[in-house]
Amino acid sequence: MKFFKCQSCGQSIYFENRFCENCGHALGYLPEASALTAVEPDGEDWIALTPRRPKVRFCANIKPDVCNWLIPAGQSEAFCTACRHNRLIPDLSQGDNLNLWRRMEVAKHRLFYTLLALQLPLKNRVDDPEHGLAFDFPSDDPTVSGPPSLTGHDEGVIVINMNEADDAKREQLRLEMHEPYRTLLGHFRHEIGHYYWNLLVRDGGKLAQCRAVFGDDRADYAEALKRHYEHGAPQDWQTNFISSYATSHPWEDFAETWAHYLHIIDTLETASAFGLRIHPAGTNNNVLNADLNFDPYHAASVDTIMKAWLPLTFAMNNLNRSMGQADLYPFILTKNVIKKLQFIQDIIRGDRAISARRSG
Repeated sequence: MKFFKCQSCGQSIYFENRFCENCGHALGYLPEASALTAVEPDGEDWIALTPRRPKVRFCANIKPDVCNWLIPAGQSEAFCTACRHNRLIPDLSQGDNLNLWRRMEVAKHRLFYTLLALQLPLKNRVDDPEHGLAFDFPSDDPTVSGPPSLTGHDEGVIVINMNEADDAKREQLRLEMHEPYRTLLGHFRHEIGHYYWNLLVRDGGKLAQCRAVFGDDRADYAEALKRHYEHGAPQDWQTNFISSYATSHPWEDFAETWAHYLHIIDTLETASAFGLRIHPAGTNNNVLNADLNFDPYHAASVDTIMKAWLPLTFAMNNLNRSMGQADLYPFILTKNVIKKLQFIQDIIRGDRAISARRSG
């Protein structure tokens, strides 16, 4: 993610900030300009302090304090680019649902930052009633018996159970599932991978190419998951897969790889925004050196990204261990996995990716 600062006073600010803690200006994210901007009131609207000073208003979800995104003042839509995809929100009169929903939206808005930066199609259920993108955030009633709502994707509808926004419950699930990593943002990035498999692979004429990389998606999905949960992953899974769960079925392999591609480019953009340099002392191993001064969203190939990512994650993992924390990125990226990441980049960019690699 980019580095943001208040246009009024220059104070460093976070993507989720609603107000500048230094000068008190209200803040809002303007997706058209990819800018978190200070705003000043102008009657019922606001003026964004970006160079063009457009008239804007806040998304309707500013009222429950779950969104700080802006909409052009003349637009009839009440919700921002991210919030208009919500189909089901939790009952805010129940328990801690409001705070949990806020955590959901923090992760979802970070997802949308990346999707917009990648210029991916984002039709909602109004644009495309049958296959448009929509989010359901069900909250299970503990007084009602029955199976819990399952996190997943079905023809454009992404369901994420509100329990995933509860840190204790999510950690319990992570341990039960023997996962090294489980985050809200990770869920969003994984499930959106299924959506874009439908859009870019199945409906985009890329099935044959995808099967050559990830395997035959026509394998029975229910049986594949059953086999995975009963027997686990093959012993040598790390040679070909980014995670244990990716071994269960080609659809899950694609979604897991997609999620990691988004993890990587967003983290690298943040590192580049801060001008990080990785040059460990006491070693002549140049593989661990990296100057993070490029835009990963426009990198010519995944090889360019990997040359920066591997030193960065080695440094981050060591920093985490110094704080007594688990590795920030506990995954191994083999040549076969990097090949899959390259496929993800290619279908996101379309013909642009292949021509960029040839010219580079």
